[in-house]
Formats: sequence, C-alpha cells, structure tokens
Amino acid sequence: MELVMEQEAPAGEVCLTPEAMDAYLDTLRQQGRSADTLAAYRRSIYGLYRSLPPDKRVGRGTLDRWRETLEDQGYLPRTINVRLAAANGLMTYLGHRELQATAALPPPAEGERPELTRGEYLRLLSTARVLEKERLYLLVKVFGSTGLSVGELPRLTAEALDGRGPSPVRLPPPLAEELRGYAARQGITAGPVFRSRNGQPIRRTQVTGEIRSLCRDARVPEEKGNPRCLRRLWQETQDAIRVSVDQLVVQAFDQMMEAEQFSVGWDAGKGVGMM
Repeated sequence: MELVMEQEAPAGEVCLTPEAMDAYLDTLRQQGRSADTLAAYRRSIYGLYRSLPPDKRVGRGTLDRWRETLEDQGYLPRTINVRLAAANGLMTYLGHRELQATAALPPPAEGERPELTRGEYLRLLSTARVLEKERLYLLVKVFGSTGLSVGELPRLTAEALDGRGPSPVRLPPPLAEELRGYAARQGITAGPVFRSRNGQPIRRTQVTGEIRSLCRDARVPEEKGNPRCLRRLWQETQDAIRVSVDQLVVQAFDQMMEAEQFSVGWDAGKGVGMM
C-alpha cells in the first residue's frame, strides 16, 4: 500500500492528519489485526491527535509528555502502554522512529494498584443506601460515574447544579437530579455541595476515610476505597463502551457496503447488456 505522507513540518517533527492515521489503520487491517485491536488503536491515535495543539505537530518528547498526561489522568499502565504502542507504530509507519515514546510503563507490582470491579462499586452504593448515608453514597457515585478528581470536588457547586455556574465535569442526568435533591434537603444554595459541618469544602483525608469505612461495611477490600480507584473504574468503563461503539460502527459500515454491493457491485448486473 502506498504510504500517505504527512503534511510538511520542520525537521524533526511530523504533522498528523486524519488521512495518514486512517491509512495506518488500513495497513494494520490488511496485516490481519483483529477488530478489537483496530478499535483500540483508532481510539488511541485519535486521542493523541485531539491532545495536540492546533498545528497537530509531533516532535521529540511529544509522546513522552502525552504519556505523563495520561498518568496524571489516572489511566492504568496497561491502558497507557496500548496507547503508546499505537502511537509508536504510527510514527514508524510515517518514517519517524525518532519521535517514538522512549519507554513504556512497567506493569504494576502484584497488589500495588488494586482495581475496583463494577460489582464492588455497586455494592458500595447499595451499602451506603442501606445505611442511609446519602452524602457518602453521592461521593462514591460522583467519583465512579464522572471521573472527577478530589481536587476538583470543591468546584462541584450548587451554582453548577442549577446552571448558574460552570460544572467541572459532565454530570449524567440521574446523578445531577440526585445532587440537586441532596442540596435542596441540606439547604445548600451556594458554594460546594460536599462540605463539612462548618461549611468548608470536605477535606481529601475525610473523603478517603469515609469511603474506606464504607468498604468495610460493604465487604470490599479497603485498599480499593479511594477516589483514584473509583476514577479508574470510570475510565475503564468508558474505554470498554468506546470499543463496543467502534465495533458497531464497523459492523454497520460493512452491512451498508454489502447492501450497496448487492445493488451496484461489479457483478450485480451479470447478464445485463451494456448500455
């Protein structure tokens, strides 16, 4: 297959284009890569593309900085390594091995970074509800269904809930409704929704302590009782959904092509005279 060249860029840099990325993915498809792999690679390189500045240039160190950003966002090492592998492969395809990330992340040691399962997350919510701990229930749900970090928690305000101010994250409608109901019952009309008794934003240590306590009641390992594990669960769930959507897009496109082939394909008119 003919290599699709990138746009011109200064020496030591490459400008990414959707055409070049799609050609790379098409090459992988011809090499027999699975649909799951292709979906993961597409998501990875387009994620890189969106993270780049408007000129879409990749230079030395760009992929290393991207890796650091993914780490800061809480992605698991295996997820980061898949994304780096896709990006490094793209650099090789474009003839710029010198722009690859310098190293992958080492896998975590056994038990070093425990992962919260979806079932354990739902058990935390159910236990908080049974114990009638509404604020704790909402804290778990906010971290597990929005990807919000502890540092951003004070920015989740009453103003953000009713549209009078910006929200730090997109809130799923059912969660937004629950938060508005909680704020109304607590008489919170301004400022952070999650606050201590004296009205100050709830502290990081208090958040983690309460979630760990809930873990004991819910029979969930305490080392999983922290916002970071909840946030990773949200990220992994989002990634799994994107893979499923990508597969549906591929299937729908293939079905459309088959229908068109049946009606206007080269062999569709066998036996029909030339016009």
